[in-house]
Amino acid sequence: MSAFGHPVPKPAPPAGVPAPAPAPRPASGPSRWKFGLLGVGVMVVLLAAYLLWPRPQVKPQAGAAFAVSTAKAAVGALVHTIRVAGQSSARNYALMTIPVFRGPDSRGNLTLLKLAKAGSMVKKGDIVAQMDTQSARDHIDDAEDSVEQSMQDIYKRKAEQGVDWGNLQQTLRVARSDQEKATLEYRTAEVKTDLERELLRLNLDEAQAKYKQQEADVAATRTSDQAELRILEITNQRNKIHLDRHLFDIDKFDVKAPMSGLAVMQQIFRGAEMALIQEGDQVSAGQPIMKIVDPNSMQVEAAVNQSESSQLRIGQTATVGLDAFPELRFRGRVYSIGALAVRGWRESFYVRSVPVRIAIEGSDSRLIPDLSAWADVEVGRSDSVMVIPREAARTEGGQTVLYVRGSGGFERREVSLGAASYTHVAVLSGLRPGEEVALSRP
Repeated sequence: MSAFGHPVPKPAPPAGVPAPAPAPRPASGPSRWKFGLLGVGVMVVLLAAYLLWPRPQVKPQAGAAFAVSTAKAAVGALVHTIRVAGQSSARNYALMTIPVFRGPDSRGNLTLLKLAKAGSMVKKGDIVAQMDTQSARDHIDDAEDSVEQSMQDIYKRKAEQGVDWGNLQQTLRVARSDQEKATLEYRTAEVKTDLERELLRLNLDEAQAKYKQQEADVAATRTSDQAELRILEITNQRNKIHLDRHLFDIDKFDVKAPMSGLAVMQQIFRGAEMALIQEGDQVSAGQPIMKIVDPNSMQVEAAVNQSESSQLRIGQTATVGLDAFPELRFRGRVYSIGALAVRGWRESFYVRSVPVRIAIEGSDSRLIPDLSAWADVEVGRSDSVMVIPREAARTEGGQTVLYVRGSGGFERREVSLGAASYTHVAVLSGLRPGEEVALSRP
């Protein structure tokens, strides 16, 4: 017997009932993809045909007006200006630097303990910077001890020389006594034998030589003692000078303002970037730390191209503005023009500009140094002329033409132009005041 059972036979349909049709087999996978791609291709063809199919152009109706920007001709003043760009600065200012101290030991380890706030107003005589004096005061204590020690050395050496001088004088007196004794003994040589007489003479010569040597030693000792005392006195004077220098320097640790004005901090390298100097920074002798500027003496340090520099004159008026505060406007005056063209640090080697200084009239709390600024310098002016925007004029066929609005639209008209500025131009003939001109060709 088999381990698997036989399949159960399906029941036969009843008599007279047709057998059911077999279920349709689903379409295979490749056929579905073909139909899908075909549908996508048909849609792409229909979209391209719709986009590329020529459409009838609608002709504009007669009398229809197009939007054209226009401007009216008006009689007024035409001002010709030259724009220069630069930065604001102060004509009257004081550059505050760390003092150069007399004592070389005071030039290192300078730390700012106090510093005036950036942008604050200071008065003449105010302390605007103060450095740490602890190290200097410790060194002053050491210098005072050196002065006292050098004085004690002088006193000590004088005492020692006094003792040595007394011993030397005693030795000299002994040598003189020996010489006098030998002299008296030699006077008895007449009654002595030749040998004794010779011994007495040798004894006298020896005593006299010793006395002369002692006298020479006294003079040399006096000179030597005076030289030693002078060396000690010079050392003491040097120590006193060293102390006086530090006592003089200690007063310079407080930096005072030489004038009243606005405190503007300088920049220093802190790590790997530039930053404003602040309390706690290490500074060195001669380093600038701030500017005290007079806010009523501001100016614009600018440069003008060489081709336009010939139009500038001392005393010309200008309108000054600041990039940081577009709403501010100041009146200005050209007061300095460079005699030679120079190269700016941003310009190439072959490009030169002429330095120009423009004094700003008036003041404002927002007008501070080192702001990017511009100035429109008035180099020419025409009063009572007909003025239109510069973009309205164009050259066609060698003629200057305008498109003027008339009753039937815009008409082409030849005109004669005069002086021009960056934005407007004067019309000498061919146009009447109040007429509208197109800013672009209609």
